[in-house]
Amino acid sequence: MSDAAARTVPLLTPYKMGKFHLSHRVVHAPLTRHRSFGGIAQPHAIVYYEQRTTKGGLLIAEATAISETARGHNDYPGIWTKEQVEAWKPIVDAVHAKGGIFFCQIWHTGRVSSCSFQPNGQAPISSTDKQLKPQMRANGIDIITYSTPRRLETHEIALVINDFKVAARNAVEAGFDGVEIHGAHGYLIDQFLKDEINDRTDEYGGSLENRCRFALEVVEAIVNEIGADKVGIRMSPFANYCEASDSNPEALGLYMANALNKFGILYLHMVEPRMIKVGEKAQTPHSLRPMRDAFEGTFIAAGGYDREDGNEAISTGYADLIAYGRWFLSNPDLPRRFEIDAPLNSYDRSTFYTSDPVIGYTDYPFLQSDD
Repeated sequence: MSDAAARTVPLLTPYKMGKFHLSHRVVHAPLTRHRSFGGIAQPHAIVYYEQRTTKGGLLIAEATAISETARGHNDYPGIWTKEQVEAWKPIVDAVHAKGGIFFCQIWHTGRVSSCSFQPNGQAPISSTDKQLKPQMRANGIDIITYSTPRRLETHEIALVINDFKVAARNAVEAGFDGVEIHGAHGYLIDQFLKDEINDRTDEYGGSLENRCRFALEVVEAIVNEIGADKVGIRMSPFANYCEASDSNPEALGLYMANALNKFGILYLHMVEPRMIKVGEKAQTPHSLRPMRDAFEGTFIAAGGYDREDGNEAISTGYADLIAYGRWFLSNPDLPRRFEIDAPLNSYDRSTFYTSDPVIGYTDYPFLQSDD
C-alpha cells in the first residue's frame, strides 16, 4: 500500500492489533463456502485464501466445526480430528508465506442442523428443544429444514465448553495465529444468549447474566488454553438470523462488551444492527457505538459495508477494523481496489454454497497489473 494512499484512505492506514502489525484495516470476514468435502479443508482453499492475502492483512477463516455434534452440513470444515488439523496446515502456511495474519473461526451450529449430520442420527443439541423453522440461505435460493433439537442437560454444558477449548488448541497446532469464537447468527452460543430461544430455568437461562454465562465460560476456557492475545469473538446482538432475536439487544451487546474486558481478549467482532436478516440491509436507529466505547480491545465492525462507509467508520473512530464478506469473496484484491478506488467485481450469490472448487470461488478476476 502506498504512503500517499494511506494518507487519504482511512481503510488503508496501518493498525496495531495486540502483537500483530496490520498494514491496513480491511479484514476478510469468515465466510461459509461448502467446499470442505467430508469436513476436511481442501487444497483449493490454499488458492482461495492465498489470493486474498496481503502482507499485514487479517483474514478470518470460514466457520469451522469444533466437534462431531457441531456440524450443520457435511462440507463445513472441522478441526476436531488429526486429519482435519493436518489439512489446515498448508492453507495456513500459504497465508503466512505472503505475510498475512490468519484466525480460525470456531463454531457449533447447535439447533441449526439436522439428524442427518449428527453422530448416529441423534438430535442436534441446543439451549432449547424448540425446533427452528425452515430458513432461506444467504444465496436467496436454498431453503433448509432442521430437526427438533435436544436441550442440553446442565452437566453436559462443560463437555461442549471443553470441545471449544480443544478446537482452539488444535487451531494453534494447525498454525493459526488465533481463533475467533462464533457467538453470532443464531448458532449455539447465540442460542444461549438470545431470549427468543433460551427458555432454560437453570443457571444458563433466564436473566441476562445467566444467558451470557455459557459464552463467557467458553471465552474463559479458551483464554486459559491458548492465551487472551490469540482470542476474538463474533457477536450479532441485533440480528434475527435463525429466529435468534433478543428483546433488548443493546443491553445484551453492552453486557458482553463489558464482561469480555475482564479476560483481556484481542478483539470483539460485531455485526451491524442494520443486518437483521441474512444478506439484507435495513434502516435502524441502533448503533454499535456503545459497545465499541465499552470494549477495551480491538473493535471490528461488519455488515453491509462498502468503501465509503468503511472509511467513515475508521475516520470517526466508530471501529478499528472493518470486515468485508461478499465484496472480499468476489474481489481477491479488495484492499488494492479500495486503495485506488477501482470498480468492484459483482458477486454471484448462486455460487456461494456450491461445491465447485473453482467457479465462484477462485475464478473472480484481479485488477490488471499496473506495472
